[in-house]
Amino acid sequence: KGVPLLFLHTGLQTGMLDFIYQRKHFGDNYQVILPDLRGHGLSTVDEIEISTYVEDSANDLLETLDYLAIDQVHVVGASLGALVALLFAKRFPKRVVSLTLSGIIPEKPDNWVELQAEDLKMQKSVLKNEEAVNYFNRIHESDWMSFLKKTQHIDWYPFDETGDLSTIHCPVLFIVGEDKKHEVKGIHKYPKMIKDINVAVIPFASPFVHSDQPDFYSSVLEQFVLQMSCLVVILFRGYSL
Repeated sequence: KGVPLLFLHTGLQTGMLDFIYQRKHFGDNYQVILPDLRGHGLSTVDEIEISTYVEDSANDLLETLDYLAIDQVHVVGASLGALVALLFAKRFPKRVVSLTLSGIIPEKPDNWVELQAEDLKMQKSVLKNEEAVNYFNRIHESDWMSFLKKTQHIDWYPFDETGDLSTIHCPVLFIVGEDKKHEVKGIHKYPKMIKDINVAVIPFASPFVHSDQPDFYSSVLEQFVLQMSCLVVILFRGYSL
């Protein structure tokens, strides 16, 4: 019950297995919504087209909110979920009260090829790990291996979208873990595009800030959402700011 707060999980996770701490933290006072992105968990799909995956997932999200009869929502996304959240805010701005992003890359790093090579190495180790394969087989009904392999394409990441936030008109909170230097470096461009943006660099955290530093992350997010909620009440009552 309460103000709708939507969390979009990271790649190869599900709504119920990611943002666990945040679900408990916000569950008493907010209507917490944790969908599975397409091809993840119980959201099955026959074929994933990686070039349109983020766009398709944003459209899925619109259908989900329509089904739940929710007009506006605070959207929170991490990594893959943040890409979907960003596209959703761009395509359907009237449905988004605020946008919180973490684990995305604002601009293409100079060493992108090397970073992709590191990811590929990690992914191959996952596919060779029988325990990991069995785990992902249990939590996903779709072909998660196919999705993982398609993200190995060097041009799959939507830098054209992450590099341009000029069409975002809602308040934005960008949370970045300090361990990823290219993410920290890239956020300098965002304040030039968006008037109402807040940036939090969290120490001792990877791109998965919400799980590395759950208390810190949740505290920052809660303050941001509370400010947005107060602003809505003030505007509704007709007070001038």
